[in-house]
Amino acid sequence: MAANTSTKSLIKPSDATAWVSCIRRVWLDKHQATEFIIDSFNQLLIDRRLEHETAVLTKLENQYPVIKANSFDHTRALMQQGIPVIYQGRLLDEQEGLVGFPDFLIRHESGQYQPADAKLSLSEHKKSIQIQLGIYRRLLFNKLPAIVFLGDGRTATLGNEVDPLVDAFITGMKSLINAQQQPAARYSHSKCRICPYNNHCSQEFEAKEDLSLLYGIHGNTADHLAEFGISTITQLAMSKVESIPEVPYLKGNKRKYRAILQAKSFLTGKIFQLDNAMLPEGTWIHFDIEDNALTPARERHVYLWGFLVPTYTRENFEYVWTDDETSDYEGWEGFLQKIDHYRSQYSSLVLAHYSNHEKATIKQYAERYAMKDHPIVIWLLGDESPLFDIQKPILDCLILPLQGYGLKDICKHPNLVNFQWENKDSSSQWSVVQFSRFQSETNSIKKQKIKNTILGYNRDDVIATRQLEVWLKRLFS
Repeated sequence: MAANTSTKSLIKPSDATAWVSCIRRVWLDKHQATEFIIDSFNQLLIDRRLEHETAVLTKLENQYPVIKANSFDHTRALMQQGIPVIYQGRLLDEQEGLVGFPDFLIRHESGQYQPADAKLSLSEHKKSIQIQLGIYRRLLFNKLPAIVFLGDGRTATLGNEVDPLVDAFITGMKSLINAQQQPAARYSHSKCRICPYNNHCSQEFEAKEDLSLLYGIHGNTADHLAEFGISTITQLAMSKVESIPEVPYLKGNKRKYRAILQAKSFLTGKIFQLDNAMLPEGTWIHFDIEDNALTPARERHVYLWGFLVPTYTRENFEYVWTDDETSDYEGWEGFLQKIDHYRSQYSSLVLAHYSNHEKATIKQYAERYAMKDHPIVIWLLGDESPLFDIQKPILDCLILPLQGYGLKDICKHPNLVNFQWENKDSSSQWSVVQFSRFQSETNSIKKQKIKNTILGYNRDDVIATRQLEVWLKRLFS
């Protein structure tokens, strides 16, 4: 293939990630591609992936001769020479319209080549990975399994079992490339917010009052409702429970009633109270963690256990911090000591957090360090646990004019809690990026400054849950 030949109309393994997520994004990539800036968290993922790839490359170089390919023709020549490992090979099948760039081509004892990729993922069962490695197998025209060097150090293989998925991907991609009109799509609060085409699609969704804009209404649910004549938010808001059909993810009168109220809340901004929540009595301490899954061992490391204690001012923020994963156990012990102290200080303790993440993390740490029988762990995870997920009464008792029920969705809303973080761009992913900067920074003054920004973010998180507590108590009084 000539060096200046465009690959835009070709099907690439990298298209698989978008194809699995949203076929409209694939169509836009092929027909109306837009330039977008990679955010700092995704850049961190790219950097970590490259580090992993380099580590795999070094390991292979210690075992075999490795040559880097610089073109399609060069790749073919290296394969003809029988080079044991070809790095960054380039493969092309113009007839099928396929092009691929596997990290490694490893010569099998049969003389044929196996494609191999380094992936940060901990599982080879992700659809996008199976498609990518399956495309490489097609481009090599052999039945040898592809190799995946996973992020946790495991090596997995993918063989003929991925062929049906690859067939569906190629057929779907050819259809999208040839389509003149963009395919239909539905809104996803988690996916669309991070998509470079969000503005392009959101105008259409809002103009059509697309049902998938509503919290709890999946795209599949919206498709089925449309078949029964309910295709807009207004139509759903005006519906009666008994007139709504049984469709996926919307079965039973309780869910249908919630969906109707969610539509009304979306249109009016009104809060609907389904029940009066029973918030626990006692002394509330607000609890939030910051953790990093991108450790060398891929074992999640909590670098900050944060607490807001009475009297709930900025000065009442307490925490346990660890500089890196080598101090992970010390951080866990520090957390348990904090909880033991709070337990002795307050006779009736409520350890409030938002969502199940904190409780699930405590379970993971107890298993990691074989401490499920530790008295504090037993108390935290037992029937008389002080842990209280403040999201639960919201989901159980309230309908809010929101597309997502995350902490920031609720707390930042001017007509709800109306609490604003000092750093408006901060988030859990932002925190991970800052922690990575902290770890790589050598200047002690700059290092401390970065640490302070992370502490400030976590402090705002627990202050937010405190403000949420106050708002809920006022609402349910």
